This record gives sequence, C-alpha cells and structure tokens, in this order.
Amino acid sequence: MKIYNVGILGGTGMVGQRFIQMLHDHPWFKINVIAASPNSAGKTYEEAMQGRWLLDENIPDNVKNIKIKNVNNIDEISQNVDFVFSAVNLSKDEIKKIEEDYAKHEIPVVSNNSAHRWTQDVPMIIPEINPEHSEIIKAQRKRLNTKRGFIAVKPNCSIQSYTPALAAWKDFEPYEVIATTYQAISGAGKNFNTWPEMVGNVIPFISGEEEKSEKEPLKIFGHIEDDKIINAVEPVISSQCIRIPVLYGHTAAVFVKFRKVPDSKEELILKLREFKGVPQKLNLPSAPKNFIQYFDEDNRPQVKLDVNFENGMGVSFGRLRKDNIYNYKFVGLSHNTLRGAAGGAVECAELLVAQEYI
Repeated sequence: MKIYNVGILGGTGMVGQRFIQMLHDHPWFKINVIAASPNSAGKTYEEAMQGRWLLDENIPDNVKNIKIKNVNNIDEISQNVDFVFSAVNLSKDEIKKIEEDYAKHEIPVVSNNSAHRWTQDVPMIIPEINPEHSEIIKAQRKRLNTKRGFIAVKPNCSIQSYTPALAAWKDFEPYEVIATTYQAISGAGKNFNTWPEMVGNVIPFISGEEEKSEKEPLKIFGHIEDDKIINAVEPVISSQCIRIPVLYGHTAAVFVKFRKVPDSKEELILKLREFKGVPQKLNLPSAPKNFIQYFDEDNRPQVKLDVNFENGMGVSFGRLRKDNIYNYKFVGLSHNTLRGAAGGAVECAELLVAQEYI
C-alpha cells in the first residue's frame, strides 16, 4: 500500500489536534506538514502547543519536532504533500478561497469546515451513506481546471447522531423528522478549563447549528444531476440544538414519520443492526466494524458508557418506541470530534483513496 504524505491545515485547533492524534500511527497516511497561522509558523509543534493542547492523550512523539508552516505558503506546502485535511479557523470566505487555492495547486482537500458544504459540485460525504457522491469530483475538476485537485467535505458533527438511522430506514420512507441535539462543548473547540462557565450550565442556542441540522441531511440524501448535487426534498427536518456540560458526545432525541410504517419496532431495529456501507465492505482502516449499535436497555445510549463505541467511529441508538403524534421516536449518540469531525474526514479520505480520487 502506498503511504500518502498528508498536510493538516489548522493543526493547532481542537479538530487539528484530533487529526494529529488519529493520524500518528495511520497505516496509509503520514503527517508530513502541519500548517497554521503566521503566529505559529516556524515553531515546532510542541512549542506552539504549550498550554494549548486540549486532548486527554499526549502529543504524539512523531510530530513534536515538526516545524509548523504558514498555511498561506501554498506553493511550498503543495510540494510536500499528496493531499491535505483542512481545519483552519478563518472566516467562511477566507476558508473558501484558501481551500480552492490548494485544490488549484493540484492538492486534494478533505475539509472539516462548513464553508464549501453548499458548493453544488463539492461532495459532502458520510462514507457509509453516500459514497457515490464522490462522482461529482469530475465536474468540480472541470470547473477548477484541475487534474488532481478537488475539495470534499464532511457534514456537521451533530447530524451523525440521527442521519444514519434515517439512512438505515430509507425503505420505510421517512418524510418528517423532529431532532433536538444536546451537544458537547468540544464541538465549540473548548474543554471545561477553557469554558468554565459551561460547568452545570445549559445554553439553548448554537449559532448556525439548526440550519445545518435541518438542511445537510438533504444534501447527503440527494442525487447528482447536470454536474450538481440536487438536494432531496424529504425528510423535512425541524431541529433545536442545545449546548450541554459534556466534553465529548452529541446526543439526539428524534421523532420520525414514515410513509410506509413498519409493522413493528423490531423491523426498524433489525435495519439498524444490519446496516453496513462501503467502508465496512472495503475494510477501510478507520471504518468501524459495526457502524451502528442498538441498545434494548431503556437507559442507553449514555455518553459515559457509549461515546467511544468502535473507537468513537460507531453510532449508538436506543429507546426506539411508538409515539402519540409521530410514528416512532428514538435517541442517538455519536462522538463529535471523532465520527463527527476529524475521524469522519479521515474515513472520507480513505474512501477517496480506495475510489482513486486521491
């Protein structure tokens, strides 16, 4: 297997740190470049991260002495990487420009950022659900006038806690969904030391999150037509997003209406437990063996017990039951910085390698 030299753009932030932690012993990908703002450029990664490392795990030894490059030095960086992961912390317009600039330098970009999620020829991929959307890359390359370069993105972290269930149940045609997500503080790039006011607190607003929660699944369930990804029109989703005092793990309380209502909840549970995707068939390095687990116990899933299922790359569901207004309701849980952020992007890159786009 070829070893790919990888760059991490925005390697000093929380998602960048998670990329560092996930990739330090990856069988396909080797961290060759870490890039960040001009303020960090020239320092070793260990020097730049003094007092800024947010993860429980220590900084991996093999990156401590890598000298950080200025993320704007695209000419230099592009000569030393096969592709990059993007987790830069800039304005949306700045992110759009810098990711396109890397792509135009013939460097594939796999982004954790939201800036390009609504660019119609940029695939937004959950590898188990819509791997075929990578086909739009051919159209994107035509627009960018590139041979290798392109941008692919992963979706918002919180939708991972309910969208997989809707995908598993597509035969029953879910058409209306209410989803309330209870989101960990690491989703804001913080921990309890850097955000002490979240201890014992709940904040009933996360900027921009509800729009993402309602619309992004529709792009994932959409189809390619005339060199664009056309969004699905259903299920119609209404969402509320709440920040809670948990470090890792986004929980969702979800209500669903089906056009073809199953005869029993056991049919729905079976669909969850049997659901697999291309990453499982290809045995991609970061892919969970079991993408979805379902709990029969009334008190599961729980963040403390279940957030690290399949190394944080699996999704957990439970409390499926009939509802008085909707057909069924359930609770979901996903790891927001692994499945929902860096891990989802790494698995996406593995898929793109297997599909020969990288």
